[in-house]
Amino acid sequence: MRKWQSGAALLLASVLVFTGCSGNNSPAANKGTPAPSKAPSTSPAPSTGGAGSQDTLIVARGGDAASLDPAIVTDGESIKVTEQIFEGLLTYKADSTEIQPALAESYEVSEDGLTYTFKLRQGVKFHDGTDFNADAVVFNFNRWFDPAGPYKFEGDSFDYYDSMFGPDGSRVIKEVKAVDPATVQIVLNKRQAPFLQNIAMPSFGIASPKAIEEKKDKFKSEPVGTGPFTFKEWKRNESITIEKNPNYWKQGLPKLNRVIITVIPENTARFTALQNGEIDLMEGVNPDDLAALESNAELQKIVRPSFNIGYVGFNVKKKPFDDPKVRVALSHAVNKAGIIQAFYGGLAEPAINPMPPSTLGYNKDVQDYPYDLEKAKKLLADAGYPNGLPEEMVFYAMPVARPYMPDGKKVAEAIQADFAKIGVKTKIESPEWATYLSDLKTGEKEDLFMIGWTGDNGDPDNFLFTLLHKDAIGSNNYAQYSNEEVNKLLSQGQSETDPAKREELYKQAQVLIKADAPWIPLVHSTPLLAGKANIKGYVLSPTGSEPYSEVYFE
Repeated sequence: MRKWQSGAALLLASVLVFTGCSGNNSPAANKGTPAPSKAPSTSPAPSTGGAGSQDTLIVARGGDAASLDPAIVTDGESIKVTEQIFEGLLTYKADSTEIQPALAESYEVSEDGLTYTFKLRQGVKFHDGTDFNADAVVFNFNRWFDPAGPYKFEGDSFDYYDSMFGPDGSRVIKEVKAVDPATVQIVLNKRQAPFLQNIAMPSFGIASPKAIEEKKDKFKSEPVGTGPFTFKEWKRNESITIEKNPNYWKQGLPKLNRVIITVIPENTARFTALQNGEIDLMEGVNPDDLAALESNAELQKIVRPSFNIGYVGFNVKKKPFDDPKVRVALSHAVNKAGIIQAFYGGLAEPAINPMPPSTLGYNKDVQDYPYDLEKAKKLLADAGYPNGLPEEMVFYAMPVARPYMPDGKKVAEAIQADFAKIGVKTKIESPEWATYLSDLKTGEKEDLFMIGWTGDNGDPDNFLFTLLHKDAIGSNNYAQYSNEEVNKLLSQGQSETDPAKREELYKQAQVLIKADAPWIPLVHSTPLLAGKANIKGYVLSPTGSEPYSEVYFE
């Protein structure tokens, strides 16, 4: 058996290691009052536990969470919060996708790669005072596994579980059983190369069985985990407050007593709030504000490692986008270089494939469709549309700033203008964020859309299978795309453990995907954040979210 002990570093061949620098669902719609233009006021609590002179951190971002149940969300705004409240069996090191122990202290893997035995950390309590143990782990996995179970509530779906471990009928995981109170065994139906990387993702945080049984549907807004922070309050579309877990199993953590995660929709308004001292940390800095940030000695620039993609997707189940000729034609009508210059301040690179160039198996030989309006017109004519498309298309543009898309509406307007030049009329719509994500899942309303993805675990499977395999339709495959040869290659890549063979499978898949053009890959961005100069201990992760437990004010 292959064995791993806590404290020993394991880096799968398919995993990327990044260095952070400092200095992404079936949600119910969250409707409420408009978000404030300023952060909520709060008085700093007395200093404790090495937190410095201030121990309340106010973080501002562009959109609210969709839910606080990590099992049912796919959006980064939700995961950024749930990661503070929940923990999984494994997690990632602060600045990379290298796995390390969390609620499991160690594990063993059978020689055939089908059985994983986890030794659990003892003495850990959920926030409601109940014990974390093997039965709690089994409860959570069984909940995710069973789409018709009693703890899957109306409107919810376990999209990450389905994406990572296959939908009902083709599950990777066969069973999860408690060997004893401190030992869990997970048995697979088939080998999965990124299995450990997958279960380390925040989506598989272990929740209190008692809380789920008692709260039922309310659990998504009253979460209970084992993490360093406990849930305090959620004012929809305004702020979420979490507080220090006094019984956290890691001694000395968290260093803060309270974190308030507030919503300020506009990037510039967030930056103004930071300059005015109303908030401490912000996401989504406009490139136009970079000079002011760098010249302010009281602030610090924080750069997240780039591991994302922003793209325009076609709803391939709707005409005329069921025809790859039409999709390729429109691919020639997007000026990626112009978009990067106008809206990213040059802090991005044009995307060609559906995953970042740093990922295992990236095919650098795939050629992009160059920006060429005349060629786009000719290809549309060849597809049977010599005068452009006869009907106006519904174009969904993101209502919130995301790391890969700082201003979705403005980017959409630029694309809309170029599409108009080739006879393609579009109507831009931007429903609120939770509705936006829900609509993309069903694919009933939009003809084309703007969205993106930040890698969760460093593995190519997390981009290609999660976003473009047929089994991800209804979850993260918003294009509703399916190509049987691509599906076969991605399934093989998921089960193949030889890195060289995996790499070749993914390279082949990218060639086919490019020819089909279900997306127009736009950019791989370098996300900018900003904070007060005296914030310490905030180490950024390439996955787009990180714990606040080590953060303090100097």
